Amino acid sequence: MKKAVIATGGNQYVVTEGDVIAVDLIKDAKKSVEFSPLLVIDGETVTIGTPTVSAKKVTAEVVEADAKADKVVAIRYKAKKRVHKVRGHRQRQTHIKISKIS
Repeated sequence: MKKAVIATGGNQYVVTEGDVIAVDLIKDAKKSVEFSPLLVIDGETVTIGTPTVSAKKVTAEVVEADAKADKVVAIRYKAKKRVHKVRGHRQRQTHIKISKIS
């Protein structure tokens, strides 16, 4: 089973073929996206990139281009002072399916 570590949006993800993951919004997302892996595990062989593995590519299909994550609510409250503030945020995401690690 092949595994790879890819970096996108300032985060790193461990992926295998067939995984569906939610990453930060990719602005120019077309039907497919390619990533350069940082590390590739192929059975017993481990290839570590400096900083990426140049001979390998991870290809992914875009399942949903512009989705929103669950709402994160931040509450500021001070007891007995009539001070409260509620703020919410929904992060925009792209859902991708890993189709090939080659």
